[in-house]
Amino acid sequence: MQKIFVLYTGGTIGMKSTPSGLLPDTELAESALRPYSSQATFHWHICQPLIDSSNLTPAHWAEWLAIIQAALPAHDGILVLHGTDTLAYTANLLALALDNQAKPIVLTGSQKPYHAPHSDAPANLRTAVAALQNPQLHSTVIAFDGRLYPAIGSSKYSTERDDGFDNPHFGTWQPGQAQPHSLLSPLSAQFQPQARVCSHLLTPGSSAEQIAHSLRHFPQQAAILLGYGQGHAPESPELLHAIQHFTQHGGLLLNLSQAHHGRTGTDYAQGNALRQAGAVGGGKCNIETATALMTLAAGNRWTAGQLQQALQQLGLA
Repeated sequence: MQKIFVLYTGGTIGMKSTPSGLLPDTELAESALRPYSSQATFHWHICQPLIDSSNLTPAHWAEWLAIIQAALPAHDGILVLHGTDTLAYTANLLALALDNQAKPIVLTGSQKPYHAPHSDAPANLRTAVAALQNPQLHSTVIAFDGRLYPAIGSSKYSTERDDGFDNPHFGTWQPGQAQPHSLLSPLSAQFQPQARVCSHLLTPGSSAEQIAHSLRHFPQQAAILLGYGQGHAPESPELLHAIQHFTQHGGLLLNLSQAHHGRTGTDYAQGNALRQAGAVGGGKCNIETATALMTLAAGNRWTAGQLQQALQQLGLA
């Protein structure tokens, strides 16, 4: 019989109603996986405290990585129960930081609490358990609404629909299909929760100057710039100078597109100017993957060349 390690971090799936609103609760561990007790043995680790996933920090990632790494040798797979708000961020981090693992890691959660009327939680757990029993699955995936999504490239796109996740570039997981994690040679990167990564969203108005000020004065080892279209930015000498100063003094800056589907490029003058200032084009990388990748990059002092190589190996460049 399979041995499955369950890391219960919190989230809507196990929440119960209180006078203050929905809060995480441990009751889920008593009943959620009971229907599958004849198929596998489940060893639970209930995090203390359980969190609403909007409170996620890199310190949580460090704790969970250590727990999973310790549990992997004695178990056939890992099930992570997680709040949906930041589930895709954690899925990307686990896929990258645990790239050497050959056992399935499946993350799931729900849009409604397990015991709520018409909850999607039981169906998501059913999908997750079935995935863990699939002998062809050896990677990190998200199980949601009857589908499996490769962790890398996935994101939450709806707060209301049961099919709340998507992976616009890699689609759903299919047996025998090359997955993004398998394209990456082992990162051999130690996770450093103190690594400082900041994200900067460009919007019409004064954001270019605000971002330039942040790059010059706010402590950060790596930065993510969410540009327009193919990763474009306004014609702002102040922003370009700040990016150049930041990258010349050891900072890494990854330039992404705000679009849900597509890639960054240098076809236009604005995109080319960012590249010349030292920004690395993120290609098809989304914000969830970028956050995980840049956290590892900053913590291990990658060069821009190493970052670009990782993007290429992941099939994102």
